[in-house]
Amino acid sequence: MMDFIEELEWRGMIHDIMPGTQEKLAEGMKAGYIGFDPTADSLHVGSLVPIMILKHFQKAGHQPFVLVGGATGMVGDPSGKSQERNLLDADTLDKNVAGLKNQLSQFLDFSNGDNKAVMVNNYDWFKDFSFLDFIRDVGKHLSVNYMMAKDSVKKRLDTGMSFTEFSYQLVQGYDFLRLFKDHNCIVQLGGSDQWGNITTGTELIRRMAQGEAFAVTTPLMKKADGSKFGKSEAGNVWLDPARTSPYKFYQFWINATDADVAQFLKTFTMMSKAEIENLITQHEEDPGQRLAQKELAKQVTSMVHGEEAYNKAVEASQIVFSKNAVEQVKQLSEEDFLDIFGGNDMKSLDKSLLKHGLSVIDFITEIGLCSSKGDSRRMLKQNSISINTEKVNDEKEITSEDLLSNKYILAYKGKKQKLIVKLD
Repeated sequence: MMDFIEELEWRGMIHDIMPGTQEKLAEGMKAGYIGFDPTADSLHVGSLVPIMILKHFQKAGHQPFVLVGGATGMVGDPSGKSQERNLLDADTLDKNVAGLKNQLSQFLDFSNGDNKAVMVNNYDWFKDFSFLDFIRDVGKHLSVNYMMAKDSVKKRLDTGMSFTEFSYQLVQGYDFLRLFKDHNCIVQLGGSDQWGNITTGTELIRRMAQGEAFAVTTPLMKKADGSKFGKSEAGNVWLDPARTSPYKFYQFWINATDADVAQFLKTFTMMSKAEIENLITQHEEDPGQRLAQKELAKQVTSMVHGEEAYNKAVEASQIVFSKNAVEQVKQLSEEDFLDIFGGNDMKSLDKSLLKHGLSVIDFITEIGLCSSKGDSRRMLKQNSISINTEKVNDEKEITSEDLLSNKYILAYKGKKQKLIVKLD
C-alpha cells in the first residue's frame, strides 16, 4: 500500500498537515474528501491540483469522497477573496453541479472496489435544515472569537464581510461532521487557503461527535515568477473542451517555462519520481528540445481530453510552426482553423474585391499588415510575407482560390505578426 503522505511530500504537494495524519492513514483504508464549489459548469486547470490529490489518495488504497457544494455554492467561500462574490441562483447552481459531476467522474474510479470514489452534494443535508435548527444545534459549539481568529476572516475585517460569508466556515465544518458521521470520513484535503475551514470541521467533530479527524492542505499553485497559475491570454484554462479547446489546452502546457516544468510534472501527472528525474536530466542536456514540456503536455492533455484529442493538438501545433503547411491549412475545417489561429487579430474585407483578383501588394496594404505600398514591396523583397503559411513574392495575386473555408485568408508578416482576414 503506497504511503499517501510520502507520495505528496516528494511531489511538493503538502503545505500543512495535522499531527497523526500519516500514522492514521497507515492503519489501512480510510475515507477522505475534497469539496468543489460549483461556481461554473466546468472546472479549470487550477482544479487539477485537488483532483490529482484525490487520484493519489485512491491509488494509495483509500476511499475518496467528492463533495459538490450545492449548498455552500449559495453562500460563497471568502477564503482568498478580497470582496464578496455574486451568489448564484438555484437553476445556475443545478447546471453547474451537473457539469462538475460529469467532469470529476472521468478522473476517479466510481465503479469498482472497496475504495471506489463516492460523490455527495451537501445540498442534500442542508435543504431541510432550518436556519434556527442550524444555529441552535451547530452554531452554539463554536465561539465568535474562534471564528474571527481564522485568516479568511481576519484578512477581511478592514474591508468588511457579510454574515453570509462569515458563516461559511461553520457550514463547511458541518459538511465534514456529516461525512464523518455518515461515512466515517476522517480526513479533509484541500488548498492551503482552506486550512481554517477544515480545522473548523475537525473541531466540530471533536465537540459534537467526540471523534478525531485530520487535515492535509497543499500549497496554492503559482508559477516560478510568482504570477498566478491557470490563466492564459484568453483567461481561465478550462477542462471543458467547449470552453478551452484541446489545442489551446495543449498549448498552455507546452508553453510551460523551464523553471516551472519540473514542479508541474510532479503536481499534474502520475509519473513516478524516477521517471520525472530521468526526464528532467534529459531535458537539461538539451533544453531546446523541450522534452519535459512535451511530456507534460502529453500526459495532462491525454488525461483530460483523451489520446485522440492529444494527437490532434500535436498535429495542429505542427501546422502552426511549419514553414509551409498550406495544404494542411486548406484541409482544416472552419472550427479547427479558428481554434488554431483565432487568437490572432481579425480584419474584415469585402469579398467582392477578389472578384477579378487583387495584387498581394494591394491586399497586404489594404488590410494594414504593411503601412504603405512601399513598405509592402520591401517586405515582399525581404521574403517576409506569407499567405496561408506560404511565402509569396510581389507576383502573387490574391483570388477566391486562396480562401480558407470559403471566407478566410491568413496573412503573416515575419514570424510574429499574424492577421486573419475575413471576407464577407
